[in-house]
Amino acid sequence: MRPETLAVHAGRRPDPATGAVSPPLHLSTTYERDPDGAFSRGYVYARGANPNRDALEECLAALEGGAAAVAFASGMAAVDAVIGALPPDRPRRILLPHDIYYGVRSLLAATPAGAGIQTAVVDMTDLGAVAAECAAAPPGLVWIETPSNPLVTVADIAAVAAIARQAGAAVAVDNTWATPLLQTPLALGADVVVHSATKYIGGHSDLMAGIAVVREDGPWLERLRAIQHHRGAVPSAFDCWLALRGAGSLPARMAMHGANAMAVARFLSGHPAVGAVHYPGLESHPGHAVARRQMRGFGGMLSFVVRGGQAAAFAAAAALKVVTRATSLGGTHSLIEHRASIEGASSVAPAGLLRMSVGLEHPDDLIADLGAALDPLA
Repeated sequence: MRPETLAVHAGRRPDPATGAVSPPLHLSTTYERDPDGAFSRGYVYARGANPNRDALEECLAALEGGAAAVAFASGMAAVDAVIGALPPDRPRRILLPHDIYYGVRSLLAATPAGAGIQTAVVDMTDLGAVAAECAAAPPGLVWIETPSNPLVTVADIAAVAAIARQAGAAVAVDNTWATPLLQTPLALGADVVVHSATKYIGGHSDLMAGIAVVREDGPWLERLRAIQHHRGAVPSAFDCWLALRGAGSLPARMAMHGANAMAVARFLSGHPAVGAVHYPGLESHPGHAVARRQMRGFGGMLSFVVRGGQAAAFAAAAALKVVTRATSLGGTHSLIEHRASIEGASSVAPAGLLRMSVGLEHPDDLIADLGAALDPLA
């Protein structure tokens, strides 16, 4: 089945007890044993498994084309689990992209998750640099984030994965911004895909969950399951129910997000108060050709640099009426944020950069709002 059909049907079937088409919400934390002490119905305790979590995992595994998915309480919990599940026979070295969600850097630098792990940073859009870094000291894991946060760079997943395989490294891809509707990294050579389901999969800014999807059964899946069960960073039944509901509308929402983002990006690229626009749908974007080849759309995320630096960027954001100043992305509302002030000294974002999650409002209203905020700065 095609992704649009899988998004609606995978992980869902009529409730056998009532015939309900929408899956019931299972809030129980514990389950009845059989008279002989067995659990023939498959459930023991909610930390180990829950019907709503099983349904969400089945849906995301199908959408990504993977063998199985493992759900966590947040996107960062999923990232932590993937790093923690790195096979013990692999070098304790991770190759990271120069532009990456700052939470991943912080996780490795400021928590025990990074203990004993060496990190190297490289421009993932420069295949020569990736190959040289892998040759200099083979990593155990190559981490790809594409499109990246917040500079919206595009890495060639298949090419980077081929280099990583040559070096004996595993490949993980953060697919949060693209979603499986626009990009399927497992088909391009990745071993595991990570999502913050809080974002586009949930789609309404009202849940928190993370997903890791593995390409094949094996030790890595077993380690992820062990981390999920023993560390207990699992999503609630209700968050899983909400995320599965969100996945059903993901195809339609991503089409609208992408169309709106393209319209906004074209407007911003012609505004005199804007010095640069980062959006892979623009022909001027350095990663446009790669994005066209490996993606089925360009997504709803963009960033742009306001001329005049941080003060001008804050002034523009403060003047917006339709676009909301808030962290996160992927919901129905358009959101905007000054990333350098959020990320601190380690940020790669220019002082004048604003990251925008383009929502489902009418694009003309978004453009009018941005125009009114930027015109006084021109």
